[in-house]
Amino acid sequence: MLGHPVGDAVLAAFGARLSAWAGPRAAVGRLGGDEFTAVLQLPTDRREQRLEQLVRLLHTPVTLDGQVADAADVLGSHDLSALQRAADAALYEGKRSGRATLAQSAYTTVPSSNGRRAGRPGTAVSGRAA
Repeated sequence: MLGHPVGDAVLAAFGARLSAWAGPRAAVGRLGGDEFTAVLQLPTDRREQRLEQLVRLLHTPVTLDGQVADAADVLGSHDLSALQRAADAALYEGKRSGRATLAQSAYTTVPSSNGRRAGRPGTAVSGRAA
C-alpha cells in the first residue's frame, strides 16, 4: 500500500495518541506489530466515556506530509478483517518473492491456510475496538 516508512509513522502516531490519552501515570507500550497496551486506572463512573474517547481518538485519520494515510481508501474497504487479510497476504507474498509487496484489493479475498487471515473477534466492523 504505502510502504514501511508510512506504516512506521502511523504506528508512532497511534502510540503517541494512546500515551496522551492514558496520561503520565499510565504504562503504555507496543506489544508488537499493530498491538498496543495501556495499563491505567479509570474511575468506574467515567470508564465508558474515556473508552469512547479513545476509540474516537484512534479513528481520527493520520496525516503525513499533508496526505491522509488511509488503507481503506487504497483497498476500497472499511472491513477490518478484510484489511487484515490484505496486509497478511501481502506480507507472505513479500516473504515468498523476497521483494516488497504492496497490499492490493484482490488480497482482501485471499483465504488463509493457517487461520490468521480470518480476522480477530471484534474487527468485523470499522468503529469497534479490536
